[in-house]
Amino acid sequence: MVVYLDHAATAPLRPEARDAWLAAAGVGGNASSIHGAGQAARRLLEEARERLAAVLGCDPIEVVFTSGGTEAVNLALKGLWWARPRGADAVVLPDGEHHATIDAVAWLAAHEGAAVRPVALDAVGRIGHETFGAALGGAAVATALVANNEVGTLNAAAALAALAADAGVPLHLDAVAAFGHVPVAFSRWRADARGATGLAALSVSAHKIGGPTGVGALVVARGATPDPLLHGGRQQRGLRAGTQDVAGAAAFAVAAELAEAEREGEAARLAALRDRLVAGVRAAVDGVTLLGDPHDRLPGNAHLLFDDAAGETLLFLLDQAGISVSTGSACQAGVPEPSHVVLALGRSDDDARHVLRITLGRPSTQADVDAFVAALPDAVARARAAHARR
Repeated sequence: MVVYLDHAATAPLRPEARDAWLAAAGVGGNASSIHGAGQAARRLLEEARERLAAVLGCDPIEVVFTSGGTEAVNLALKGLWWARPRGADAVVLPDGEHHATIDAVAWLAAHEGAAVRPVALDAVGRIGHETFGAALGGAAVATALVANNEVGTLNAAAALAALAADAGVPLHLDAVAAFGHVPVAFSRWRADARGATGLAALSVSAHKIGGPTGVGALVVARGATPDPLLHGGRQQRGLRAGTQDVAGAAAFAVAAELAEAEREGEAARLAALRDRLVAGVRAAVDGVTLLGDPHDRLPGNAHLLFDDAAGETLLFLLDQAGISVSTGSACQAGVPEPSHVVLALGRSDDDARHVLRITLGRPSTQADVDAFVAALPDAVARARAAHARR
């Protein structure tokens, strides 16, 4: 039996979302066709758009379905860059963003000549408001995480959006890690912003909340007109060409409604489980540090630094014990790299290689937490022994 504690990577598919997908997949029409079968598919699609918009706090026309969070991020950043006013040449990029954002901005720098303005994080992984605001002047686009996907720290989305609105800069918020776990309110965060300035776009993904993989959405404010990534049709305000995934949209809407209905109760339950896990780990092994804000964080996230124990080694040993967790580092081309988020906290390269991200979700139980805590001392002892032999 596997104890799954990697819900930030992907959450198990909800049965209700699976059933919605299967039901919608049985409707054979193309939602862009004008005959009866096509219009039946269109009704399902637009109903899903309306239901998802209600959860996100936006207008249905502002919801653009995508293939996932990565496409949504790319559409927001590249599209807003291409639609930028003359003379704007910079992208405001906080340290510690998700690689979908980092790599999209790197592409803009390499291929479009974008100047990148970094914004430092504080010691718990929060975006500094003063430095963020100072970087905005004359920028083409800014971006920020609602919640850090590694260390779980929450950012003040409304405050960041207000700073962008005051500076007249379009802002993209990456809410992929936050959606379903903390309130997401697009129109309220946008407040009095007008046109394409202030909060212009917000990205979410279905598989993080129990929906299917390969489905996401970008909320695009009515007044924002990013250039599309894809060409070949006028679907979705001309922002995302191609035959639309009716079944995926229907399943996403169901998962979003269920996640929102459960959110407050689940947040309290998962926060208590997380605290039990952290306390159990501290009692079981020494030399452990909780990274990120200790209180203002995603409820199911525990990001732990283990002195003298490599994260990859711990992950392998725990996996052998039937427990699935994540490291805080990215592996590119098979070469382990230190976590850029941990480095952004001001931690050392060594620290950035000695972390685990444990993330709880809807199926998680006290037994799962206790199993992790019970398996950890042996894994840490063996990882530290391996580290000492280097």
